[in-house]
Amino acid sequence: MEIALYRPEIPPNTGNIARLCVNAGVPLSIVGEPSFDLSEKAVRRAGLDYWKDLELYRFATWETFQKAKETEGKRIFLVSKFGKKVYWDVTFQAQDVFLFGRETSGLPEEIHKGHPSDQIISIPMAEASRSINLSNAVAIILYEALRQEKSRTNP
Repeated sequence: MEIALYRPEIPPNTGNIARLCVNAGVPLSIVGEPSFDLSEKAVRRAGLDYWKDLELYRFATWETFQKAKETEGKRIFLVSKFGKKVYWDVTFQAQDVFLFGRETSGLPEEIHKGHPSDQIISIPMAEASRSINLSNAVAIILYEALRQEKSRTNP
């Protein structure tokens, strides 16, 4: 499994997600330019002592990310409040990738277009709610996928 963030904007969210990835043993991909500095000096200054243990990949564009993952035979799930399928109704596979959008604007329409609708998933929330914190959303999806994988390998 793999977590991917599209042009993240809030450093503490990305830091929390990176820590989550290290602890879950999954890689993190950053697609596009984040809104903050990810240099070694910057993350060290921010006290992200686990950053050195993170399996981190960078992709300049959505297209290069998509092509790389499809070449590897991986399914890419977009996690979006506009997804028609709830995450708990999906049977995840060990090689799945979960792409999360920007904190303020989500994933752009051009990424949604042409993507298989059964691979655009949502996390249910109250009707009046706008969004769930990005690092919380990643944790919800990642640990459900890991739970499913564990139940298949250790019934």
